[in-house]
Amino acid sequence: MEPNKELLLKYIQTVVNNESLNSLIPEIIAFFSLKRLSKNEYYVEEGKICKYFCYIESGILQHSIQVLGEEKTTYLGLKNSCTASLKSFLQQKISRKNIKALSACNLWVISVDDFKQLLNNNKAFHQFYYNLIENQIFLIDDYRIDLLTLTPEERYQKLLANDTTLLQEVPLHYLASFLGISTRHMSRIRKNIK
Repeated sequence: MEPNKELLLKYIQTVVNNESLNSLIPEIIAFFSLKRLSKNEYYVEEGKICKYFCYIESGILQHSIQVLGEEKTTYLGLKNSCTASLKSFLQQKISRKNIKALSACNLWVISVDDFKQLLNNNKAFHQFYYNLIENQIFLIDDYRIDLLTLTPEERYQKLLANDTTLLQEVPLHYLASFLGISTRHMSRIRKNIK
C-alpha cells in the first residue's frame, strides 16, 4: 500500500470532531513525515528515548516489557490510530518499554519540538490531543476492568467482536499476552470458540 497523507488528515478531522477547526488541520499535517518500519524493526527500544509520536497508517506496533526474562505485550497499536512511548516522548526520558513492528508499517511521525509547538499554537491540534488522550483513558479503564471482571474466554470473545482482523494479523502468543492468559490456554479457547 502506498503511503497516503490524506488518511492522516481524515483521522485528525474525525478525532477533532469540530468543523470550525478544520481550517487549522492542514498546518498540522505539514509537520508529519513518513517513516517506514520493516517487520520486527523497533520504533523505540527500552532504555532509549522515543523520538516520535506517530499515526499508524498501516501495520501493527506491539508495546511490550520484559518481566523476569519473558516478553509481555501491554498494548497493540493498530492501523488508523496514534501511539508512542508517551512519557519518554514528552519528557525526553528513556523508555521503559519496547515498541516493535509486528508487520511492515507506514507511519506518519512528528518530533517532540514540532508536537509541542502545535500543542501550544494550534487549537485544532490541542483539541485533537485532548480527545485522543481522553479516549485512551476510557480504553485503559475498560481494559483494566475487563481483566478483573471477565473470564479469559469472555475477554477473547470481546476481542473477536471488536476486531476480527486483529486475530488474523497478530500471532497467537502476542494476543495471549495482551489478554493476560497463557498461549496454551489461548489455544484451547480458540478451539472452543469459533
